[in-house]
Amino acid sequence: MIEPREHLGRYFARLERMQPWRWRGKVLESIGQTVESAGPLASVGEGCEILDQLGKVHLAEVIGFRGSNVLTMPVDSTEGVRFGDAVLALGSGPEMEVGAALMGRVLNALGQPIDGKRPPALKSTLPLDGPVRLPLSRAPIKVPLGTGIRVIDAMLAVGRGQRVGIFGGSGVGKSTMIGMMTRNTEADVTVVGLVGERGREVGEFIEESLGKEGLARSVVIVSTSDQSPIMRMRAALAAATVAECFAEEGKNVLLVLDSLTRFAMAAREIGLAAGEPPTAKGYTPSVFNRLARLVERSGNFLRGSITAFYTVLMEGDDQQDPLVDAVRSLIDGHVVLSRALAAEGWYPPVAVLDSISRLMPAVTTPAHREQAALLRKLIAIHARSEDLIRIGAYKAGADAELDRAIEARPLIRDFLMQATEDRADLTETLRRLAQLAARI
Repeated sequence: MIEPREHLGRYFARLERMQPWRWRGKVLESIGQTVESAGPLASVGEGCEILDQLGKVHLAEVIGFRGSNVLTMPVDSTEGVRFGDAVLALGSGPEMEVGAALMGRVLNALGQPIDGKRPPALKSTLPLDGPVRLPLSRAPIKVPLGTGIRVIDAMLAVGRGQRVGIFGGSGVGKSTMIGMMTRNTEADVTVVGLVGERGREVGEFIEESLGKEGLARSVVIVSTSDQSPIMRMRAALAAATVAECFAEEGKNVLLVLDSLTRFAMAAREIGLAAGEPPTAKGYTPSVFNRLARLVERSGNFLRGSITAFYTVLMEGDDQQDPLVDAVRSLIDGHVVLSRALAAEGWYPPVAVLDSISRLMPAVTTPAHREQAALLRKLIAIHARSEDLIRIGAYKAGADAELDRAIEARPLIRDFLMQATEDRADLTETLRRLAQLAARI
């Protein structure tokens, strides 16, 4: 429980951050989710309140200007807003209260609890769109991080503070893999951001993917698909803000964001509503800037770390999608999920040849890299001649390397496959990898 003195401290700190007066404007027009008003005097990103004629307050955010008029987008909906309603500037951008009391809680994008419990007692406040760390405040990534997923630990090893993308089409298993990582990855704190998620899957993810033990050391931020673009964007920003709070305390944080695509889609809606010109697939220029700012907030720092896993939807399984290509250029490694492998019952359906970890050389031993390279080579040889093998056109003995790859195929498959509920210990994975490399 927070002492009355601490309550007053939070109150006075909030007063210092806010302006001592309230600029006022008037609603002129409302189209879709955008409200245009004459005033108030406010900057882009600043919060506003729209007071309708029934006395209801609609929280909104300034997204741009049209001439001398202000464009805002309500956090919830424009229902009830009328011509002439008052628009009041709050004098500050969106913020979130953070602290240790968030552990084990499920919140919405505004930091309000949605798990049926009392609001957490928190002592500090941070802006949602916080500053990105300076390059020289980051530490080299050299410590390996076990994810509990054998194919990643063996073939695509990641380090503490790395940023990894999980790329796949719809229904291939991105959320399932994220659930495995959330349960199994070694971290002091796990922060999960469910952006634009189906309402049905939120409870399932908490109960099945996290469980009671996982939730106890986690913070879950949720925005569902029916909510406004502002709420969907704020869910991702809130998750990054909470992760930064714990990293500042020197903790190793796992940030899981599902999905980066829905964040970009929400940013696209806001950009188009503000009048930005659309580019490839309708994405506005600011979308890619927002993506870069969000991704750069994770990493390995001189104090604490944020290891981030982001899911990215590949529409039509297209790896050349402009959003997919942009995200791939921002992160430190990508795991591509294959629909063909999923159809064969190969789980996790990781396409090893299309995936890479840029930091694997920095966090693995030479022996580990040689063993992984051998498996990758045999997988590539088999993939090159897979059509010939399937139709029976290849005769054994014609190519010694291909014969070796064919013989090793079932052994490699058994090693890389893993049940959803299984946790692969990093030491045990490396031992099995060494045995398999020696055998094939």
